[in-house]
Amino acid sequence: MNQLQKYTWLIDTIRRAGKISHKDLSEKWERHKDLSDCRPLHRATFNRWRDAIYEQFGIMIDCQKIGGYLYYISNPEDIDEDKLKKWMLDSFAVGNIIGENLSLKGRILVDEIPSGREHLTSLLEAMKENKVVNISYRPFKKSRGFTFPIEPYCVKLFENRWYVLAHNVEYDDIRLYSLDRIESVETTDETFKLQKDFNAEEYFSTTYGIVIGYNVKPERIIIRANKDHKHYLKSLPLHHSQRLIEDCGEYADFELYLSPTYDFVMRLLHVGARIEVIQPQSLRKTMKGWISDMYNLYKND
Repeated sequence: MNQLQKYTWLIDTIRRAGKISHKDLSEKWERHKDLSDCRPLHRATFNRWRDAIYEQFGIMIDCQKIGGYLYYISNPEDIDEDKLKKWMLDSFAVGNIIGENLSLKGRILVDEIPSGREHLTSLLEAMKENKVVNISYRPFKKSRGFTFPIEPYCVKLFENRWYVLAHNVEYDDIRLYSLDRIESVETTDETFKLQKDFNAEEYFSTTYGIVIGYNVKPERIIIRANKDHKHYLKSLPLHHSQRLIEDCGEYADFELYLSPTYDFVMRLLHVGARIEVIQPQSLRKTMKGWISDMYNLYKND
């Protein structure tokens, strides 16, 4: 087990407990054989981990001396308000939990994820130093790959695939590339200057998924979810701009502000008649066109 896994185990254990003594922490650690080799968590080791966690993540593990020396995270907002940090810690926590329960491997089901991990490290390292990279990229509809230089701006995870948003040097425009379609990555000595005003979150703030609709402007969208689906939208919003307008029992109306690109239309079609587009009329027309095409495929059955 590497140090990062140990740190995330400690953070997650204290987060879930709220407040916990060193004795209880050590007993939890010792019970997980895959993590600890049945060894206790010595106080000196615990203190080293506390210092390392603060240095690497900015997370403070403090001690409440009144009431029995209980340890707690004193700045939980640093986790809750940082989406990347929270996602990383949650992902490692789930990995740790599964690692502790490998005896249940036949009863824990996961989806296979198209791999892009081997290139993610190279791209992140290039992003740190603003290095130009040469990638060999093979689109789905091509029989061979093409090699060209890119300036990597940011990476994005969407529907179990990693993508890199980059400036294509040859075409002088911004494009997205799926990491699982990259055949090779070579970091060059050439550097580039990232635009001072570039903000990855803002860049994708009015998009759904990874299709960037340069000709599709963001607009106010109202969708209606029936009584069987409204709870899913409440618990897992389609977009960060989503808000509930009204819940009438039989249905609920939600408002979103984004560009209704291909990705978004496909997401709406995914749930069929459980969602209806109320506004704008142009999006209703688009949905109707797709539904008509689908009907034509089956109308003769």
